Amino acid sequence: MLTCPATALVAVAHGSRDPRSAATASALLDRVRLLRPDLDVRLAFLDLCVPRLGDVLATVAHAVVVPLLLSSAYHAEVDVPGKVARAVATRPDLEVAVADVLGPDPRLEAAALRRLAEAGVSPDDPDFGVVVAAAGSRQAPANAAVTAVTAAWSRRTRWQVVPAFACAARPTVPEAIAALQSAGARRIAIASWFLAPGLLPDKVTRQAYEARPDAVLATPLGTHDAVATLIVDRYDGVLQPPLAHPA
Repeated sequence: MLTCPATALVAVAHGSRDPRSAATASALLDRVRLLRPDLDVRLAFLDLCVPRLGDVLATVAHAVVVPLLLSSAYHAEVDVPGKVARAVATRPDLEVAVADVLGPDPRLEAAALRRLAEAGVSPDDPDFGVVVAAAGSRQAPANAAVTAVTAAWSRRTRWQVVPAFACAARPTVPEAIAALQSAGARRIAIASWFLAPGLLPDKVTRQAYEARPDAVLATPLGTHDAVATLIVDRYDGVLQPPLAHPA
């Protein structure tokens, strides 16, 4: 556990060739800084964008790495710890710990539901079938976490809710839409289980509109305050004892 009061919060995103992704991550960390102006908050990327995680860790003495990932899969289990280990190997004086990924957490669900509400989808409207669209993984537990969200929403709303995945898993978005239509859904909404815009969210959008041109699409979770709060809590959860900070 880290106890140094100067411990930086290094948030690491996957990275994307789409500049909207990095811009959203940067704006999200601006929200974190507003919540916790006492913290040294830095952004890093695993790939495709700069600065890379190793380069950021080279500039700090103490850090908590918070993966900006919605589930625990390859990037969380292999990429992040591997890059942290290489950073420590080159700098034995570096103190660094890795926090949990962001999901699963009820605050992510709250943010996704808020994005649907902003798109005009009411939880009391039984006409809607809702697709929770996620990236998809070859690791079953990551996909199961998305399916668990759909089960919870089915219990708490009047919607029919199913998962869909942009790659590596099924059902696909068109398959999920077809299943909802067969079950009697009159309208279709797509909930975004993505943190930021990018190539995979664009694929979801394209497939949704091809399958159902009148589908209602929610935006990614983005800079929602619930996500910013979750990042801070992941950081605080690593520190022992937690840092005192302004109320």
